[in-house]
Amino acid sequence: MGDQKILIQNKKAWHEYFIEDRYEAGMVLTGTEVKSLRNCRANLGDSYAKIKNGEIWLCQAHISPYKEGNIFNHDPLRNRKLLLHKQQIAKLFSKTEEKGYSLIPTKIYLSNGRIKIEIALAKGKKLYDKRDSLTAKQAKKDIRNI
Repeated sequence: MGDQKILIQNKKAWHEYFIEDRYEAGMVLTGTEVKSLRNCRANLGDSYAKIKNGEIWLCQAHISPYKEGNIFNHDPLRNRKLLLHKQQIAKLFSKTEEKGYSLIPTKIYLSNGRIKIEIALAKGKKLYDKRDSLTAKQAKKDIRNI
C-alpha cells in the first residue's frame, strides 16, 4: 500500500464492535479540512458511514476548523462523501441491510500524500462481549508480565 502515516484512530470502534471487513476509501474534502487533518485535528468517536442513493457518506465525524481559515472555513460536522467502487458499495449495502451490521470509520491516514479513510463492516458487541474482551486482554497482559 505504500507509505502510510496514521492521522486519527477510532480506538472506541475496537471496543464497541466486532470488526469483520475493512475497506480503504477516499474522501471529498475542502482545503481547510485537509489542513486540519494534516494537523491531526479531528475526532471519529461518534462517527459512522451510511449509504444513500448509491453513494456512501461519512456522518458525525468532527474535523476542527482550521485556525488560519478565516471565512473559508468548513462546517466541522458536515457529511462527507466517501469514494469507493460501485461493486464495493453494493456489497456493503447488502451487508448493512442485515441486522446488526454497521459501517464504522476506524482510522484516517495519509497514503502517498493523499488522505484516506478506513471504514469497517462491524457488528455491535453486547455488554457481556465487552467484558469477555477485557478479561482476555487482561489475561494476555498478565501472562506477558510474568
